[in-house]
Amino acid sequence: MSENHIEHWINGERTRGAGTRTQEVYNPATGEVSGILHLGSSEELEAAVTSARAAADTWGDISLAKRMSVLFKFRELVAANVDALSAAITAEHGKVLSDAAGEVARGLEVVEFACGIPQLLKGEYSDQVSTGFDVFSFRQPLGVVAGITPFNFPAMVPLWMAPLAIATGNTFILKPSERDPSASLLLAEYWKQAGLPDGVFQVLHGDKEMVDGLLTHPLVDGVSFVGSTPIAKYVYETGVAHGKRVQALGGAKNHAVVMPDADMDLAADHLSAAAFGSAGERCMAISVAVAVGDAADAVVEKVRERAEAIKVGNGTHSDSEMGPVITSSAQERVKRLVGEAEQAGAAVVVDGRDLVVEGHEDGYFVGPTLLDKVGVEMSAYEQEIFGPVLAVVRVETLEEAIELINSNPYGNGTAIFTGSGNAARTFQRKVTVGMIGINVPVPVPVAWHSFGGWKDSLFGEHHIYGPDGVRFYTRGKAVTQRWPQANDLSGASMNFPSSQD
Repeated sequence: MSENHIEHWINGERTRGAGTRTQEVYNPATGEVSGILHLGSSEELEAAVTSARAAADTWGDISLAKRMSVLFKFRELVAANVDALSAAITAEHGKVLSDAAGEVARGLEVVEFACGIPQLLKGEYSDQVSTGFDVFSFRQPLGVVAGITPFNFPAMVPLWMAPLAIATGNTFILKPSERDPSASLLLAEYWKQAGLPDGVFQVLHGDKEMVDGLLTHPLVDGVSFVGSTPIAKYVYETGVAHGKRVQALGGAKNHAVVMPDADMDLAADHLSAAAFGSAGERCMAISVAVAVGDAADAVVEKVRERAEAIKVGNGTHSDSEMGPVITSSAQERVKRLVGEAEQAGAAVVVDGRDLVVEGHEDGYFVGPTLLDKVGVEMSAYEQEIFGPVLAVVRVETLEEAIELINSNPYGNGTAIFTGSGNAARTFQRKVTVGMIGINVPVPVPVAWHSFGGWKDSLFGEHHIYGPDGVRFYTRGKAVTQRWPQANDLSGASMNFPSSQD
């Protein structure tokens, strides 16, 4: 079988470039090499940025109607090729096909939101603010922007960034994860088929060298990032130090509170899906269940039943409900953290460490794992595991649960399961977290709201997509104008201008 070479997309075409470094891409379900990724050098970086800068000078002047036309065509192409995108995602990430299709669907929501760009970019106008004076405002694109995206959503996160960046008149350079890069090239093909001019959307593959190149290049005006908190902080500080606008979304440790008055079957169903779906490799996964009072024993037992029933296997198999984790090192890390929790006194209610999928003995599988009586000092609580592990922490009151959540350095997402409107309202007002679910475990906002956390889960002022996305990719201008008549003899004044005139 011939090798699958995964190339860059620069100025409207695939290219391996001059870089000599390559990296193997694996199928996590089998442990086999599925492709050879070409890592970019400074030459590819310069070619992409130069092309993007030239394209920005014309794309930013293209009418909103023409931009909208391209976006509508792109939307239809993505929707028509969900199966192809899903297959590419599953082959390199490992998530089941239905989950991959769901990822594409959530990305499409942002494309559809961006199709309304004429409405989203409407400015403001104030008539006669002073005699003969009017003031109006409008927004213009930054120029060249880059997106550095994570492995866990190789299609959705790029679709959270690029459509709004392009709709607002910018050119966009995508640096996808090296672990599952192929979906990004399919998106590039669809952009070209939709009529997007060459240079407006480009894909550069690489590692830290490429990231640093984008963060420091003088012609890159903005950077959007999603990844772990340490890297998000690094990206933010480096980019800002080089004069760029940066939004950097970091890690998470999402807690779901289960109150004694909750519907326990509903809570258990959703906790299981939120903790074990996509093998827990979601920044919005629930990794901690905070069981309040009498809820603890009931919710642990019901989640145990559901965890043990989950079918783990190759994501391409129709009966699989959960696939592998992304790499062998991720597999070993999950196992290690579960072992450390057990040694520290946690009860391993469901143990997925020894799971072996028949016919896929070399795959990177870890089964659903449920830990009870977890302490906040344990590494399984403190660290973002990013695997199919749900830790149960027991508290006595809602106040204790809120205090626990607020003392955590992350503030991405959280949820509460309750039948009490008063408890829900208290919770949503008191927690220091950016996205909150009420009987909803994964509260990812729809595209016309914005996605983003608080504290160590976000560096920068702007959340991603939605209204904040429009603001991030644009800069505002305010214009004060007057058109005096030929016989207007009013002179200039040394006083500061006043609207009282």
